[in-house]
Amino acid sequence: MSKKEGKGLKSFNKGFQVPDTYIIIFLVVVVAALLTFLVPKGFYETQDISYMINGVEKTRTVIKDGSFQYLTDDAGNVVTEGVALFSGDGGTGFFNYMYNGIVNSSAIEIIAFLMVVGGAFGIMIRTGAIESGLIGLIRKAKGAEKVLIPVLFVLFSLGGAVFGMGEEALPFTMILCPLFVAVGYDSVIAVLVTYVATQIGFGSSWMNPFSVGIAQGIAGIDVFSGAGFRMVMWVVFTALGCGMTMFYAAKIKKTPTISIAYKTDAYFREQNEKTGIDEGHSFGLGHILVLLTLAATVVWVIWGVMTQGYYMPEIATQFFIMGIVSGVIGVFFKLNDMKLNDIAISFKDGAKDLIGAALVVAMAQGIMQVLGGSDPTTPTVINTIMYNISNALSGVSGAVAAVLMYLFQSVFNFFVVSGTGQAAITMPIMAPLSDLLGVSRQTAVVAFQLGDAFTNLIVPTSGCLIGSLAIAKIEWSNWIKFMWKFLGVLMIGAIITVLIAVGIGF
Repeated sequence: MSKKEGKGLKSFNKGFQVPDTYIIIFLVVVVAALLTFLVPKGFYETQDISYMINGVEKTRTVIKDGSFQYLTDDAGNVVTEGVALFSGDGGTGFFNYMYNGIVNSSAIEIIAFLMVVGGAFGIMIRTGAIESGLIGLIRKAKGAEKVLIPVLFVLFSLGGAVFGMGEEALPFTMILCPLFVAVGYDSVIAVLVTYVATQIGFGSSWMNPFSVGIAQGIAGIDVFSGAGFRMVMWVVFTALGCGMTMFYAAKIKKTPTISIAYKTDAYFREQNEKTGIDEGHSFGLGHILVLLTLAATVVWVIWGVMTQGYYMPEIATQFFIMGIVSGVIGVFFKLNDMKLNDIAISFKDGAKDLIGAALVVAMAQGIMQVLGGSDPTTPTVINTIMYNISNALSGVSGAVAAVLMYLFQSVFNFFVVSGTGQAAITMPIMAPLSDLLGVSRQTAVVAFQLGDAFTNLIVPTSGCLIGSLAIAKIEWSNWIKFMWKFLGVLMIGAIITVLIAVGIGF
């Protein structure tokens, strides 16, 4: 770049600078606070329903159809109550959003998961076994890195489809960022083949118990029914996502500087140089034992999720055990000259790298706190917003209604990124509404699952997305510049899928 061009770019940047993720989240909190002054509070009645999963009857509390009511005062007027700037009694206040977001039960679980798993992988990465083993294998395979992309994409998509893999992909992003950078790709690809692949699998799943199973149970249809249609859907969307990822990878391999992460990937390039990844490591028994520990942990995690119902607390502990075992092996075999104190130091360093992401997770949860929370029985602004949007879908054709359902779910996902939570809030309304509009309940579930998952690729309220980007050192604003086309293709595919479902009477 010439000096003149650099000067012009600098002047432009001085005139406009893309806000930091923290600023963007803060502005969203401001909008949420303003809505509390404009939108009256509403609430629903709930009821317990039973549904079957794998032959086991379960019960769940859902919203009772037609039970929405506005909160009224003694005179019968609807109540609009703006959020206070500050709450001194432990309640909800605008400036309390940060602390309340941190201590929120949903946020604190993700934050703890990030810290523990980040520290555990900090220890494992310190041994150098991952880099030595994977890079050495790729170099000996002479171009096998090209095969890694489709293989990993399919595996992670399958994880999302089968057991709702999401947060569990974060540790693997840690592994793959330096790996892909080392072989001439970028950290964006690491996020694509891990987090993005899981969300594509999650959205097109035929048996995810945390989204499809819950939504179908609430909608009153057989759980995991319609699997044939959804399996085809999963194959198509996985192939589509994988193809776009491979196309992007080929472009980056040819011209690395066009990557949105080229500058930030300097961190991984320097890390690789320090650990000698580009020259290759000696690969001994110690490295093999560390990698076997990783493999055993992955199998253990999958077994736990699939058969024991393990979630973040158990999974984090499993990875913590992995970190300790890896550290002991590293010290015993003196991998990368590791000493006993290096176990503690590397754990702290690994956890420290994710503090920024943890704070964003807290702020994202703070948005819901300002809006009153997601409890349907508590008078809140979010209940009223959801009620009025769902009402707007009445009076249109089945095809249009189905597409609008999908778009509604996509937007609502900004506020409630949990698949289970979104199903519990929206499906009790969307299911009976679909009956009135001539849309089958199966199609309503398809609209839900596609809308619930695909926008997870961009919404800053998704702790998993923000965590993945933090690991890859990618700013959310830069990610949007790359992802909007990718997401646009997926959303067009989703709309076509919904229309096909309506057309065949699915």
